[in-house]
Amino acid sequence: MKIVMFGSGGVGGYFGGRLAQHGHDVTFVARGAHLAALQAGGLRLVSPLGDAHVAPVLATADVSTIGPVDVVVLTVKMYDLEEAAAQLAPLLGPDTVVVTLQNGVEATAIVARHVGAAHVAGGVAYVAAVIDAPGVIRHTALNRLIFGELDGRPSPRLEAFRAALVASGVEAAVSPHIKVDLWSKFARLSVFSSMTTVTRSPIGVLRSDPDLLALLEEAVAESLAVGRAHGVPLSETVMEEIKAMVRDLPPNAKASMLEDLERGRRLELPWLSGAVVRLGREVGVPTPIHRFVATVLKPYQDGHA
Repeated sequence: MKIVMFGSGGVGGYFGGRLAQHGHDVTFVARGAHLAALQAGGLRLVSPLGDAHVAPVLATADVSTIGPVDVVVLTVKMYDLEEAAAQLAPLLGPDTVVVTLQNGVEATAIVARHVGAAHVAGGVAYVAAVIDAPGVIRHTALNRLIFGELDGRPSPRLEAFRAALVASGVEAAVSPHIKVDLWSKFARLSVFSSMTTVTRSPIGVLRSDPDLLALLEEAVAESLAVGRAHGVPLSETVMEEIKAMVRDLPPNAKASMLEDLERGRRLELPWLSGAVVRLGREVGVPTPIHRFVATVLKPYQDGHA
């Protein structure tokens, strides 16, 4: 398969690296020092599942030089998504699929406005990986992708992509209910991101304090209520699954949004707690906790040194 990883940070670099390691035709779209390192020395993966050095690799900042491909895996941050989606046209053939792996539940609609819904599949990434240094991806946990056609139909193109991932050592599944998968993760992530960031604390602090833990669970209930009001048939077990996640995470675990705040970077706040508030308003569901988080973190959402 011919695959483009549009965005080559932790998520794109890790999964793209595994595919390239196992012989698939992967082009990485990157920028800055990371791009220069990929072009000069290839990609290094540091992982408990096995280190790897893939060299040379195809890497560029100019998507117009690539041509049509089978799969585009879109991993840029939400605040870069409109700009990235506007560049996708040169990559599209008649059956090219663009798999969105952004945080939140609004990426598929944004990308579909640029390329048409027939080219878009939703995706969920479960992985902990970051750029450790230019050209180096450090993977620490999880190794799973879930993706599916927006209308739930059987998909030969996604089955082929799943097979390529599995052959490369990645846990992958094609879902007939990708909107449920997207919202199930969103319920987790919107709360994990909001609560660790607004308290500037890892999850161990939140779960050890009864008041903070109760606030976290109320925020989860808000996210689930908004999803159900939008017609997403979220399971009644999701809340218990999220409680188990909170219980089982390492005590020092914190959301990437908190790490972005600590480094003065832009935040994906408008597409996490901000989205819960916005989507809740559309269906008349009150979201006071997420509204509080979105409000008090607003001064930092564009980056603050």
